[in-house]
Amino acid sequence: MYRVTREIEFCYGHRLLNYDGKCRHLHGHNGRAVVTLEGTRLDSRGMLVDFGEIKQTIQRWIDEQLDHNMLLCREDPLLPLLRERGERVFVMDANPTAENIARLIYDQGRGAGLPISEVVLWETPNCFAAYSGEDDR
Repeated sequence: MYRVTREIEFCYGHRLLNYDGKCRHLHGHNGRAVVTLEGTRLDSRGMLVDFGEIKQTIQRWIDEQLDHNMLLCREDPLLPLLRERGERVFVMDANPTAENIARLIYDQGRGAGLPISEVVLWETPNCFAAYSGEDDR
């Protein structure tokens, strides 16, 4: 099995609904997504996937959609106010937890045809969540 990994740093804000701790308030993170791709075969260049392709696909999407953006659940009552004020908001169907953000990045990469096996999202230097999906490679 071959495996390649690219790390992508980005900044984002969020808050959690139905949560009783500090994270119920708007706050931000310097996040780091560690995206791992896996497969059994190399292409004619001897590569699983070119690192540049990962950058052009996943990193570009993160830069355009998540970086320096507020990630909020569709049900967040602040959403209409922030939109009215012209603030950048990325709307998620689920609570924007580290687990759900990892899955969001995973799903985006898989949807773009990349053989992603796992996304680890470091929310702080000491805390991370991972999503590896179904074994559908």
